[in-house]
Amino acid sequence: MYPFLRMIKEFVKFRNAAPLGVDGVHVSHHRCMPWDIDMFFELNNGRTLTLYDLGRLPFAKRAGLFAALKSQKWGLTMAGATVRYRRRIRTFERFEMRSRLACWDARFLYLEQSMWLANGECANHIVYRAALTDRNGIVPPARVAEVLGVPDVSPAIPPHIAKWIEAEDARPWPPMQEAAG
Repeated sequence: MYPFLRMIKEFVKFRNAAPLGVDGVHVSHHRCMPWDIDMFFELNNGRTLTLYDLGRLPFAKRAGLFAALKSQKWGLTMAGATVRYRRRIRTFERFEMRSRLACWDARFLYLEQSMWLANGECANHIVYRAALTDRNGIVPPARVAEVLGVPDVSPAIPPHIAKWIEAEDARPWPPMQEAAG
């Protein structure tokens, strides 16, 4: 089940937090609960993706994106993700989540998030490709920047994100379907 109560808690907790620029980092703290774990008593990989909402959405609100979505009647959708898992997060273990907008191109925003253990180790890292949409399709990030009142020039695209974009551009869509045997 989606963690609605935890999401409400995050929005309440950060309701008076200072606004963030689009280059800001939202930092939040969480705990791996029993309903987040898999059969190995650690944070389930799929649940990790859901928990990233607990950082990404408050970041978007603090950066002014929610106000822009509402005023422009835009939608927000995820268009892809790449994740790297490196350390286990065990039941009841606390972790810090960091969320930021890394860059954008002509169509997508690229957000980076990571979960950090108390000992300073990074447990996992994800890069999301997000799109803002209206009834005509994808809203160009330059238009989003204009509405937010920020420069429409993206920070330099980090090499690891540039290579992911390149790989996604080479990936066939729709994927090939194997014949049922």
